[in-house]
Amino acid sequence: MNVLKLGGSVITEKDRADTLDGEALDRAADAIADADLADLVVVHGGGSFGHHHASQHGVSKTEGSSDAGAVVDVHGAMKTLNEFVLARLHDRGVPAVPVHPFSAAHRDADGTLTLPTGQVATMLDEGFVPVLHGDVVAHAGEGVTVVSGDELSVSLARRLDADRVGFCSTVPGVLDANDAVVPSIDDYDEVADVLGDSDATDVTGGMAGKVRALLALETPAAIFGPDDLGAFLSGESPGTRVEG
Repeated sequence: MNVLKLGGSVITEKDRADTLDGEALDRAADAIADADLADLVVVHGGGSFGHHHASQHGVSKTEGSSDAGAVVDVHGAMKTLNEFVLARLHDRGVPAVPVHPFSAAHRDADGTLTLPTGQVATMLDEGFVPVLHGDVVAHAGEGVTVVSGDELSVSLARRLDADRVGFCSTVPGVLDANDAVVPSIDDYDEVADVLGDSDATDVTGGMAGKVRALLALETPAAIFGPDDLGAFLSGESPGTRVEG
């Protein structure tokens, strides 16, 4: 079973609110359709849809809101983006179905995420391609906070015992000081100098946070750019291989 995370910056125009990068999404949908994988879960980020509205309302992974209007605004933007993704996949015959984290997941008072996956596993068994997305989720004592696509992908991979995880980013992998792709990472200290501390970047899904999260998995993972999406889906490990 494969978990594929499509970065929000890959499929949207990050600098323009609520703006889809239609050509990029078409290419990603083509790659997914051509792969014809039996068991695939897709997760996409928020890009200019979720991040814009969450920022307007001051909501992040650590800062919450109890404003119902904010919840509807952020979640609504993410549902809109999810519908674009589903439509592109349906046009290519991919049996994609939506899974909205707001209606399924929650955080406890310590911020620990609980994401039920029984429905996702059953969807896979029935031949569907579940498509999740970054979202807001109920958070004890905080109202709602953001759950990122990265966090969802790692949780799904762990709970569903995934065979492989792929993070499709705007860059071709983890880059070193000379902007060359680091072929593999099995220890964060090996790349700490170029990635820095993850504390400041986890909220926005920065590269340091991705690497730390993937190293914590026992599942082989890869971080790669859009041009290598087809290669990952065909079983290769393009970009940077991450395995703790």
